[in-house]
Amino acid sequence: GIEYGDMQLIAEAYDVLRRVGGLSNSEIADVFAEWNRGELESFLVEITADIFTVADPLDGSGGGGLVDKILDKTGMKGTGKWTVQQAAELAIAAPTIAASLDGRYLSGLKDERVAAAGVLEAEGMPSGLLETINVDKKMLVDRVRQALYASKICSYAQGMNLLRAKSVEKGWNLNLAELARIWKGGCIIRAKFLDRIKKAYDRNPELANLIVDREFAREMVQRQNAWRWVVARAVEAGISTPGMSASLSYFDTYRCSRLPANLIQAQRDLFGAHTYERIDRPGSFHTEWTKLARKSNGAAI
Repeated sequence: GIEYGDMQLIAEAYDVLRRVGGLSNSEIADVFAEWNRGELESFLVEITADIFTVADPLDGSGGGGLVDKILDKTGMKGTGKWTVQQAAELAIAAPTIAASLDGRYLSGLKDERVAAAGVLEAEGMPSGLLETINVDKKMLVDRVRQALYASKICSYAQGMNLLRAKSVEKGWNLNLAELARIWKGGCIIRAKFLDRIKKAYDRNPELANLIVDREFAREMVQRQNAWRWVVARAVEAGISTPGMSASLSYFDTYRCSRLPANLIQAQRDLFGAHTYERIDRPGSFHTEWTKLARKSNGAAI
């Protein structure tokens, strides 16, 4: 599941660099190669840099990139689906991983997407960017790097939380720090910052979420402006970034001390008498909302 999220986020970073920044395959290869020498160093970033250097062997001119000839339909073996199913069963929020799975499902609807593009273009929807966005390439690359890093932390946090919840359910007593170390040994999600994830759980084995580890929290705060900027530019340009957007929403929801869930509880109590808790006294409460609302409206009239 973490692998699904990682790959989706990398693909979105590529899409923004290509469509907003107009970067060529050669430039994108250089960007990922440079990123792989820093905090984003990982197997997936490394192979992504390599992919953009490969020419199409069936192109006689030798000028076309092979990646551009690949059909945009993602295959899958089921691991992402199983991860999301487990997250739902354990009541663990994993929106980045779920968004990556949805992205694969939607990619499979190639014919429908082509038809939809035609219908919407006929109704006035531009086929390219919704508006011209003039951005400095160097600035764009730096901000996308920050957005990718912050989004990846959220994806790994969701995966670790899922593992911990399953460990509690099954009594496995998993050592999350040790898992991070093992993953560095040769799996697809091996990455430089797994060392830092290991240290975070070494510092606090009961860490509720990677986001609240002091070091990761500091980095998330430092990168949030760039992260928001990238997601906002993508939205303005009509570019789908479900992974980055889901990660940002996860971050904003998790750090919010007061959510609008109070209204949802009121709705549930009104239509199903599911009760609610109050912030000022213990216990469960039920209210005859409709009766009181009508009485209140009648008094107002």
